[in-house]
Amino acid sequence: MKYVPLGKTTGLKVSELCFGVLSMGPLQANLNPKEGGLLLKKAYEKGINFIDTAELYGTYPHIRESLQGIKEEDVIIASKSLASEYKDMEQSVTDCLKALGRSYIDIFHLHSAKSEADVFEKKSGALQCLLDYKEKGLIRAVGISTHNVDVVKAAALVPEIDIVYPIINKAGLGIINGTTEDMLQAIRLCKKHDKGLYAMKVLGGGTLLHSYQEALDFARGIDGMDSISIGMINEKELHLNLTYFNDLPIKESMLPECVSGKKVVILQNICKKCGKCITACPNNAITITNDIVTVDESRCLLCGYCHPACPEFGIRII
Repeated sequence: MKYVPLGKTTGLKVSELCFGVLSMGPLQANLNPKEGGLLLKKAYEKGINFIDTAELYGTYPHIRESLQGIKEEDVIIASKSLASEYKDMEQSVTDCLKALGRSYIDIFHLHSAKSEADVFEKKSGALQCLLDYKEKGLIRAVGISTHNVDVVKAAALVPEIDIVYPIINKAGLGIINGTTEDMLQAIRLCKKHDKGLYAMKVLGGGTLLHSYQEALDFARGIDGMDSISIGMINEKELHLNLTYFNDLPIKESMLPECVSGKKVVILQNICKKCGKCITACPNNAITITNDIVTVDESRCLLCGYCHPACPEFGIRII
């Protein structure tokens, strides 16, 4: 496994493969904490030292389970919060530390998938909280996660931002305000300003599994990209990704046979058309047409963000 510095200023050295834990949590596969924790432990044993989570994902119990008997400095953890105000972010950070049983969190992001370039003004209170907690030594690096090209460009010019976590994939799926090439230009700007960078959704939420090697070759070849986050829910997926990132031959039998057949379903008899799922969707895949809420499957990345946003519990991922 290759290990690289995450940017030039953080002091963090991470595995090139980052374990994204969204997919194992209640928004997707819904593994119980013991199952998820065991899979993460196996990842650590094989050399992965970097995991990405978020308050929204509901996976803190899985991570805590995995950390039993592991030295704090041996696993680098990134989390994130949707909070905009200082007090709310402070609660998110303290909840994270308590839930994980850690004395510090390595990376804490502004969770800002759909935000526009003025996010640093609109979330100035939350950002100040992260900076204060970094000053206290409770956070090692401050970052932002986003799907928006303009936000990546803006982040490059904000000195206080250490790490940027952008969506990027060869098909341009989920990218807001630009194309794949636009996002690549924004990533290069971040590199120029010494930001740490790791990539999300390089397999398009599973929609690019049919071209697994090509999709990862593309992401791995991005100049300035330090690490790549991939969601995994079983040992077979872990073995496949470890094989690829250890530069070992990929056998045809190891590759996924087809694209995931899962989809987001809106229960129309329950739906009140409140629009909260539309606001929550980072990919603009949900719309109201003729008074019916619909999901554009070509845009949906199965992130699951819409599910907890529905006050009527009227959304299913099946």
